[in-house]
Amino acid sequence: MNYSTLYTKSRIWILSGVLLAAVSCKKDGNPNNLPDVNPSDYDGKIDGYSSSDEVYPGNLIAYWSFDDTKNELKSGTAPASSANDTYVTGGVRGKALSLAAGYVLFTNQFEKFKTDSLKSWTISAWVKILNNGSKRTMLFQLARPGIFTGNINFALNTQSFPASNTTTLRIQPTFMTIGGGTQDNLNSVLSPTIGMDKWTYLVLTYDFATGVFNIWADAVKVGAFPNRGTGNNNFKAYEPNQVIIGSNYNGIPGMSVSTDVTFAPMTGQVDEIRMYNRALPDAHIKALFNLGKANK
Repeated sequence: MNYSTLYTKSRIWILSGVLLAAVSCKKDGNPNNLPDVNPSDYDGKIDGYSSSDEVYPGNLIAYWSFDDTKNELKSGTAPASSANDTYVTGGVRGKALSLAAGYVLFTNQFEKFKTDSLKSWTISAWVKILNNGSKRTMLFQLARPGIFTGNINFALNTQSFPASNTTTLRIQPTFMTIGGGTQDNLNSVLSPTIGMDKWTYLVLTYDFATGVFNIWADAVKVGAFPNRGTGNNNFKAYEPNQVIIGSNYNGIPGMSVSTDVTFAPMTGQVDEIRMYNRALPDAHIKALFNLGKANK
């Protein structure tokens, strides 16, 4: 082998080594070997979801769709009675329940609402409602038979303003505590707009571990007094309990428990009531709002 041939081969070997080293030192953009993302997988999705049903399905313990049924769909429980209620088209998803001074009453003890089962929770609902200037409205109550104040009282202060005021809805929910008292929250500053031509999204979240009790309206955290404390101030689901949508006992003929007339059966529409056994993270409450606006 002559010198020029040896020299040429040596250069080739050296260049090959340099190229191999360069390739081996190149930064790996996918060190964990994650699968490629296909953009088509997210077509039509909102905040990563195709439907409200995909948001924490394992924690959804009660659901009312009001699509031609008043049954609670997770357990299949039918109401014991209802009054002045009809199904209407144009709901958030499918049909909605319209109440004209009406209510829906469930007298069964729901297994998922028993004391040992229910600690943290989220309740969400879409409503069309107006102020009335005279009576409060109980959107949803986890009621206690024979007792005026329920374990959870999703109360709307519709008495605070006349029906002409659609810029302010005061929301003042309460819950019963281990110590036998009540804790509440109030949106004393922020408020959603309301109206019989507008679906408004209302949500309560409660975290047993922290005692934080939040009110949400149209995906905005509006409650002014969220820190309710723990220990004796923690929530307790006293048994037996029942569910009332749109009223409390005093608005149901034959079931009055006191002379209190501050509440009247609900007039308005309600749709997509969901209850979870955890306080949903902020991003997922916003996702449910966005999905609802898209009728998903």
